[in-house]
Amino acid sequence: MEISLDIIKDKVECLQAYDFNELERVIEDRIGMNKALLLRVKQVQHQVTFDPFRNKMLYSAVVHFSAE
Repeated sequence: MEISLDIIKDKVECLQAYDFNELERVIEDRIGMNKALLLRVKQVQHQVTFDPFRNKMLYSAVVHFSAE
């Protein structure tokens, strides 16, 4: 078994929640986790759409992390 210790230079995470405050909390948690990997937020894109099955708004975000 071989262990490879490559550096992660870019990482993209897609997150979603039915409550905007919950999505914000999840993004903050992910930022904290990626700081341990020495990754910083490069860009955040977000979108809101209506989920007809749950009759709620669905908030989603794509967070691009990058090494400095």
